Amino acid sequence: MTISSEHIAELNLLSQFESSSGQAGIKVHQGDAPKETVQAAERLFAKGLITRDDGGYLTPLGSEAVELTLKLQSILTS
Repeated sequence: MTISSEHIAELNLLSQFESSSGQAGIKVHQGDAPKETVQAAERLFAKGLITRDDGGYLTPLGSEAVELTLKLQSILTS
């Protein structure tokens, strides 16, 4: 199984969220952000991981995904 570039972009965007606080959101600016990041935000919203198609806050499922993303990142960098 290969991880697609789309999934990598989604993982990179998820890793930008503050994992310890559900109160910290992010904003993906259409004009400033790379196209891949904008599209990743739209996909994460469609999957129910974030509250807005341009970022917003993590949903409960999104919070779980961030925790798993951080665990995987820790495993791969140790």
